[in-house]
Amino acid sequence: MSKGFGFSFPNSDDDDDNDGRRDHNPFGGFNFGAGGGGLGDMLNQFGQMLSGMGSSMNSEGGAGPVNYDLAKRIAMQEISASKPVSPEDARAVEESVRLAELWLDDATTLPTASGTVSAWNSVEWLEATLPMWQRMVSPVAKHMNDAQLESMPEEARNMMGPLSQMMNQMSGMNFGMQLGHALGDLASQALTGSDFGLPIAPAGVTALLPQNIQKASAGLDIPAQEVLVYVAAREAARQRLFKHVPWLVERIVSSVEEYAMGLVIDTSHIEEAARDLNLESGDPQAIQDAIGKLQGMDLSPKISSRNAAAAARLETLLALVEGWVEHVVSEALGERIPSTAALTEAWARRRVSGGSADQALSKVVGIELSAPKVSEAAELWHRATVAVGPEQRDKTWDHADFLPTADNIDNPAAFIDSLLDDSTDEGFEQEFAKLEQMLREQDSGAEGNASDGDTENKNTGDDSDKGDKDNGEKNEG
Repeated sequence: MSKGFGFSFPNSDDDDDNDGRRDHNPFGGFNFGAGGGGLGDMLNQFGQMLSGMGSSMNSEGGAGPVNYDLAKRIAMQEISASKPVSPEDARAVEESVRLAELWLDDATTLPTASGTVSAWNSVEWLEATLPMWQRMVSPVAKHMNDAQLESMPEEARNMMGPLSQMMNQMSGMNFGMQLGHALGDLASQALTGSDFGLPIAPAGVTALLPQNIQKASAGLDIPAQEVLVYVAAREAARQRLFKHVPWLVERIVSSVEEYAMGLVIDTSHIEEAARDLNLESGDPQAIQDAIGKLQGMDLSPKISSRNAAAAARLETLLALVEGWVEHVVSEALGERIPSTAALTEAWARRRVSGGSADQALSKVVGIELSAPKVSEAAELWHRATVAVGPEQRDKTWDHADFLPTADNIDNPAAFIDSLLDDSTDEGFEQEFAKLEQMLREQDSGAEGNASDGDTENKNTGDDSDKGDKDNGEKNEG
């Protein structure tokens, strides 16, 4: 049954998938970091990982700061139950994107991204997005290794010289294991190719994951077709930005790279705790008391970046992208799909429960960001639309310097005033151009009249001279 959309997209009828998802959070199946399985499952997974470790270490993907072969192997194990996308689901995805693109044309001046529309399962999402994840993860892992070496005493660095290659391989495997688990988690929960507002899908591809969307919509009292069209509209809107704002993708990725270049590891608190042990005293009671204090302390190294401004810039960009998407989709679908407001609210809850860029980057890349202020950014774009219209609003994406700042997201008045000033200047220039054109036309008309008058006077003068000459000749006769 099409339910008015011209295509069918059934709710998931798998009882196992539905169990545990009908809670107060409509996207409750998207809780990142949710544990599962007992000790036996963990040991079994560890044994499977070790079975392919030797080949992974010696492969091309095992070289470098991250063992990507191992990461992919672990991620694939976590999503091994993923099923191929059915032809019916693939057609539903294509129709939903086509419909969403048609409606988005009324809400934004940015044209459709065109390209390819794809329906992925979790395995296809992993394979398609892994290259972009590698681009963001590699610089972080490399500079993390460098920071770890810098934090070590010089004597320790000299002692490990002969073992440096093995240590690098072990570090690459460690990063690979962490990345594999993180990507496996994301792959089972992602709804679109550029989910979370991150441009991780290949350029020119608008992709949806219908099986994951079905699981998400199972806990909603909303027709599955409406959920699919809403998700399609969000992805199509993102792709318009990524396609027609050419600097945007590079700015997001370069912010991650810039943050990574400034990574530092602070172990001063660990050294201070070691000094407090006072092992030289030989007093067993003092040592026992010191160890008791250590048990309640966080002795993990503190990781930060000298380029903290890059993280702040990334937070602002992610908020502006998702805020713009949220506003444009609400404008395009609000009067066409009654459940748009409910879906937007559900999407906001999904961000809180884990479906957001900051948490995805934290799990995969290790960058700790504040939650992007998407709702505040959406309100800013709404006010900009009311003030100057969608065309002037979308022109702010022409250059990074035109975009709102982090302060503007919290207090949009100054940004709105700047848009109004630009709009006034543009209208003044148009009126001034019309005035100049009118004056030129008047000047041309005046010159034409003057030219006609000179010609008439000249002709009159010639006739007068001719008459005087005739009279003179007559008198002489």
